Amino acid sequence: MVPRALKLALPARSRAGPIHVTPGSPALPPASPPFPTSDASEPTPDDGGDALPVAGLPPPDLTCYRLEPDAPRIVPGVPGRAWMEATQDRFAFRCTPLTIANASGWELLSPVSFQAFWDGGPGLEAITIASDEDPARVARFVVSHFGAGVLTFHTGHLFRTPPGWALWCRGSPNTVKDAIVPLDGLVETDWLPFTFTMNWRFTRRRTVRFARGEPFCFVSLFPHGAVDAVAPVLADIAEAPELKAAHDAWARERASFNERLWQREAGAVEQGWEKRYVRGASDAAGASPFHRSKRRLRSPKPASG
Repeated sequence: MVPRALKLALPARSRAGPIHVTPGSPALPPASPPFPTSDASEPTPDDGGDALPVAGLPPPDLTCYRLEPDAPRIVPGVPGRAWMEATQDRFAFRCTPLTIANASGWELLSPVSFQAFWDGGPGLEAITIASDEDPARVARFVVSHFGAGVLTFHTGHLFRTPPGWALWCRGSPNTVKDAIVPLDGLVETDWLPFTFTMNWRFTRRRTVRFARGEPFCFVSLFPHGAVDAVAPVLADIAEAPELKAAHDAWARERASFNERLWQREAGAVEQGWEKRYVRGASDAAGASPFHRSKRRLRSPKPASG
């Protein structure tokens, strides 16, 4: 029986940002240092010779094949977070890059409430999962599969993307959960005929709780077929005089505004913060940037036909 699919077609200009370990992978090793240093054994980067030009990529879209009737719901990411709401005057919402990142993908929501305890050991039995809900449903969704303090979630979907597009899978951006962290993974969903798991790793011996409807995975489209062709360039800002002039003007204006705000000048206090980024304003000559101050992606809908 062919699974019913949810089809999500994105506008051609949409840009989404970027765990996963596929079933059968070995247990994860102990955590490595967060900032490994390069050495002589580090592989030489690809030259990007087989990369696809961005212009040659097909338009992005995403098909979500449901593998079971009660698969986790998929919803657009939202700009806010509880900790952002709790900031004074909700000032965290003034950071447009933060809110746009939060909404640049889709959340998979937990279909059950449960708690998981890790005793600090390396084995599968070191994690204990408990819930008041249907045991069979809980077991289909969350398990201890890899050891090493890793908690594994089943997404309940098989995702497909066009050639050159992959799915960046992770926890919801700018969301912190005590004692456990989500693991990121880039999945080649343009050819993969099987699903993947979302994994979180405990950071210490602790009980963690996930509520029904809580996001456990966040997916974004990524131009996997083109990124290898990127060749970063280091340059002195003096080599771009117009850009330097615009930056210097911004720096002077920002310093002046902050000083006036510190002095409690009425106009600055009323304004509260500079809004150049929110407005997409730039002093760079000829600039006409693509800009978003808000984002709300489309909800998955049943495929037509």
